[in-house]
Amino acid sequence: MAQLTSGGNAAFHNYANEFAHISDPNERRRLALEKIDNAPFGWYHIRAITVAGIGFFTDAYDIFSINIAVTMLGYAYFHDNKSKLPTNSDTAVKAATSGGTVVGQLFFGWLADRIGRKRIYGVELLIIMIGTIGQALSAEGPSVNIIGLLVFWRVIMGIGIGGDYPLSSIITSEFATTKWRGAIMGAVFANQGWGQLTAAIVALIVTRGFKGTLSAANSASECLGNCQTANDKMWRVVIGFGAIPACFALYFRLTIPETPRYTFDVARQLEQGSADINKYINGSSGDATADEVKAIKEIAPEDSAELAVPKASWADFWHHFSQWKHGKILIGTAGSWCFLDIAFYGLGLNNSTILAAIDYAGQDNVYDNIYNVCVGNIILTCAGAIPGYWFAVATLDTVGRKPLQIVGFALLTILFCIIGFAYHKLSGHALLALYVLCQLFENWGPNTTTFIVPGEVFPTRYRSTAHGMSAASGKVGAIIAQCAIAPLRTHGCPGGTCWLNHVMEIFALFMLLGFFVSFLIPETKRKTLEEIAEECHGEYNYKGPAALNEDSESSEKQVEV
Repeated sequence: MAQLTSGGNAAFHNYANEFAHISDPNERRRLALEKIDNAPFGWYHIRAITVAGIGFFTDAYDIFSINIAVTMLGYAYFHDNKSKLPTNSDTAVKAATSGGTVVGQLFFGWLADRIGRKRIYGVELLIIMIGTIGQALSAEGPSVNIIGLLVFWRVIMGIGIGGDYPLSSIITSEFATTKWRGAIMGAVFANQGWGQLTAAIVALIVTRGFKGTLSAANSASECLGNCQTANDKMWRVVIGFGAIPACFALYFRLTIPETPRYTFDVARQLEQGSADINKYINGSSGDATADEVKAIKEIAPEDSAELAVPKASWADFWHHFSQWKHGKILIGTAGSWCFLDIAFYGLGLNNSTILAAIDYAGQDNVYDNIYNVCVGNIILTCAGAIPGYWFAVATLDTVGRKPLQIVGFALLTILFCIIGFAYHKLSGHALLALYVLCQLFENWGPNTTTFIVPGEVFPTRYRSTAHGMSAASGKVGAIIAQCAIAPLRTHGCPGGTCWLNHVMEIFALFMLLGFFVSFLIPETKRKTLEEIAEECHGEYNYKGPAALNEDSESSEKQVEV
């Protein structure tokens, strides 16, 4: 009979671990983790999706809202430059977030493996909130430029966004049931689509609120006085709103229990892990109390020295990944993410070209221009991005991660080749259709799988570090797209897009590279994290269900004796 422990309430029950009486720590660990792996999909999974997903909702909102906000910034501060941000300023504002994200992904990825997931989960959300509020309150002065301040705060915000990638991925992975782990992780990531959509909707609402003032300016040169003030207020509201969703998830992140796999495999606290599993399964927040752990220790003394799990260290890390059979997996996850993000963020930079093709950009009237930019972004997001995310959620655990990624890269290679080589022969509607298809197969393919696979395929002690390295590689690709490839659009025709067809051909090349490097990653569909670790890294000495039952029966006999 399970021993009752203190804590919990009518909504969240709390029970001591039912496997605490088993003396063998390896067997106790296997049986306890099996409880998570075989748990039926329930409310605790929905809570995990919601808490982790709000972070990605916020990430996407903060990243993509700047694409609309820069239009408002141009009207408010750059009247002398035809109310448009200078090219260098526009690139700096957008690339600053990616630069900070690289730092956050590497640092928080390493830190989560070093001191634990729980101790820092929520800190990255606080950093995002601080960076977002800092942007919204930035003001230009005689000694400081508004662009410089925005770049500074977007770097800070980017560090928080970067930390959210490895933490949310591995925490969701380590708490998810094996059968639907891909769908659960995909649902977390799919919140990016809702974040993009909300950014455009908030901007649209704010624009409608200032319609009277904006409509009076029939050209950028007429946007003076009240029109400039209105745009200054608008971009602050649009950016600042990004801090609100984070508030709803902050408490739950700060009080989440440590993932049992980290407790077992890295911290090597068997009794703490057993209690944490029960708290999570029954919906309670926070770690097990000292009394709860003590109660379990009295039944089964801890013997972490007997655990068949290697200890984490820098020497072990380099030794492990210097072997081709292990290192090729990291090359596969990092390389495919990098190649994907070059095109993913590069494609986003060309939204204005697509919107112009469907008459949703370039209007002279200030209100009409901003309104159409907002509506155009809503159309593009709903047409390609959101369906792609949820098609991925529906197929990840049936089709598998690797097939979706390989087929996705293959289709994207073909689509970018068509756009690039036939660019001058395509009508506006054909270009729009191809653009939507690119967004669809990016999200229903490598954009989702490159997030999921690194959260599953590495051993527990390096799962967060390796995911952070893979994600950082992706953001390096984003910086390449924003700072090196994007300026090529105007090569030979300043202010135009005469080289855009060649940029698309370059994206096709990177998609082809992503296709080939994807063969380095293994399939992780419906395998426990321990099975994956044994198959890919030769660890954990997984015995399988039959042997596990034999061990359980043997231990029960020992208890009876």
